[in-house]
Amino acid sequence: MKHTTTTPLRTWMFAALLGTLASTPTLAKPSSAATQATLDATEAAGLTFMREEEKLARDVYQYLYPLWNATLFDNISQSEQTHFEAVGDLLERYRLSDPATPDVPGNFQDPELQALYDQLVASGSTSALAALRVGALIEETDMVDLADAIEATDQPDILKVYENLLRGSGNHLRSFVAAIEAQGVPYVAQVLTQDEVDAIVDSPMERGK
Repeated sequence: MKHTTTTPLRTWMFAALLGTLASTPTLAKPSSAATQATLDATEAAGLTFMREEEKLARDVYQYLYPLWNATLFDNISQSEQTHFEAVGDLLERYRLSDPATPDVPGNFQDPELQALYDQLVASGSTSALAALRVGALIEETDMVDLADAIEATDQPDILKVYENLLRGSGNHLRSFVAAIEAQGVPYVAQVLTQDEVDAIVDSPMERGK
């Protein structure tokens, strides 16, 4: 997963896109009738990376759910499956190779994501609280990577998916932080700034429209 420093644009983006939806918004399949656009190398690489990043989130949560019998992981893994499929639809539309074929749980083409998956499941296996922190770490990192990907494309269909994924990750982060703090443990930001996390957590959780 990629890390960047805080930028005014990223801070604005979080403020504009987060705080309105409690569940992952419906992700419509890109229209095949739309004009076929040509992606540059950065856009194509971003889609390919995001496909496996969403798979990583889903696979980690599916691994942790039976380990701790925490329904939060089961519920969020289902949302991550939706995210994974939405990016897959974009790969198909733009005729890009799918790094998640075959879709084997816990297996990744990107060596950094493979190492990260192994690290996260190991950490999340130590305690239920550590597992929740792993979930929050994944969502914080996803949000940074999505903000970068949004800045790197001007394709409307890709932007729509990325922005919806960003909202979904904000909802997931709220849920993980709430579960951690319900145990009497204050949550400390791991990738985002503390101010960014606090702003997300303090924003309302509403049903998607």
